[in-house]
Amino acid sequence: MSNRNIVVAFGGVSPEHEVSVLSAMQVISSLEDSDYTIIPLYISKSGRWLTGPPLLDLENYQDLDALVDRATACTFAHDDLGKPVLQETEKKGLFRSPAQHPIHAVIPAFHGSEGENGAFQGTCEMYNIAYAGSRVLASSLGMDKVKAKELCRAHSLPVVDELDFYEREWANDRQSVFHYAEKLSYPVMVKPVSLGSSIGVAKAEDEQALAEAVETAFRYDNNLMIEQAVTPLMEINCSVLGTTEEMQTSVCERPLGQEETLSFEDKYQNDDGGQKGMASADRVIPADISDELTRHIQSLSRKIFKIFRASGVARLDFLVNADTKDVYFNEINTIPGSFSFYLWEESGMNMRELMLKLIEIALEQHQLKMGRIRSYDTNLLSEKAVKGIKGLKGTKQTSE
Repeated sequence: MSNRNIVVAFGGVSPEHEVSVLSAMQVISSLEDSDYTIIPLYISKSGRWLTGPPLLDLENYQDLDALVDRATACTFAHDDLGKPVLQETEKKGLFRSPAQHPIHAVIPAFHGSEGENGAFQGTCEMYNIAYAGSRVLASSLGMDKVKAKELCRAHSLPVVDELDFYEREWANDRQSVFHYAEKLSYPVMVKPVSLGSSIGVAKAEDEQALAEAVETAFRYDNNLMIEQAVTPLMEINCSVLGTTEEMQTSVCERPLGQEETLSFEDKYQNDDGGQKGMASADRVIPADISDELTRHIQSLSRKIFKIFRASGVARLDFLVNADTKDVYFNEINTIPGSFSFYLWEESGMNMRELMLKLIEIALEQHQLKMGRIRSYDTNLLSEKAVKGIKGLKGTKQTSE
C-alpha cells in the first residue's frame, strides 16, 4: 500500500454536484503522472461515500446509477497504528477483502453545501487528516454570503447593502421585503445565501419579478438575500494562493456573460459540454482594466483572504461600477470552480503545479497543527471516579 495516496473528494449532496465532478476530474487528470497515487472519494447525490477505479473516468458519469453500483462503499477510519485511512466497507469480489488506503492528504473538490461549508473539513480534522484548502472557519464563513459581507463590513471593506430573510418570514410578511427593495431602488439581485455557481441568482426589475425570483430561489435555500444591483456592472475576479502569513495574487479576470451577471449556463453549459468547467467560460484574462484598478482589487483580495483566515487557493469576486470604478466585495469562493487554475496559468503555473502547491500547503499546515500540544495530561477523571457519579452532582464543570 502506498503512503503517498492523495484522496480527491468530490460530488456531494448539492445542486453543484456535477460542477464538483468536473473540477475533480481536472484535479485527477493533472496528477496522473505525478509521484502520488490518486484515490477517488465520491459522495453520491444521496450522500453515500464511494471509491474505486470506475470513479476516475469522466465518461462513467453519464449514468450515475450504474456508476454507483460499480463503486465500492467506504469511510474514513484509523488503522491499527492510529493512522488515517480510507476504509472500504464492502467486498467487490469473491476473494477480495475490503481494502484500507493510507491517506497522505485529501483534496476537497466540492462546490456548495456540506462539502464546501466546513462540514467535510471538520470531518478531516476529526480524523486528523491533512487536507487542501481553507480550514473550517473560513469555509463556513465563505459559504454564507450574509456573514461574509458582515465580516467585510466590520473591517470597513466595501459591500453593497442587503437584506436577508427566511422562507417563513417571506410567507408571513413579504411586504417588508418589497419595502426594502423599494428602499434600495430597483433593480435588485436575489441570491440564495449558501449556494454558488450562480444557482438561484436572478435580477429583479420590479416587484413581480422579485416575487418570482424569490419563489424560485427558495427551491435551493431556506435563506435568501436581496441586495442592491450595481449598474452598469463589471464583474472582476482575482485568485489568492497561500496562507494568511504568505500569499500571492493572480492576475484579474473579467467574466463575460450573456447578461450582466454570469449565469450557471454561461459558466458550465457551453459548447464543450462543461467538461472544462469554469476554464471554458468566456472571460478576459488579464482583465481589461487599468493597472491602478488591478492593484486595488489584488490588494482587497489579499486583505479579505487574510481576514477570513483562508488557505490554499480561493477566488475573490468583486462587483465594479463600470462608470465610477467603485469596487464592492461580492463573495469569496474557498473551493473555486476548476480551482481557478486558468488565472494562475497567466503567472506560469499550470494545473499540475497548482495542485502540487496545494498539497504542499496542506501538509505544511497539518505539520504546524501537529507540532502543538494537542492533549493535556491530568488525573481529573481518576479523581472523579473515586467519588462516583454522586460526587459529580452539584459540581460545576468548566472548559476555561
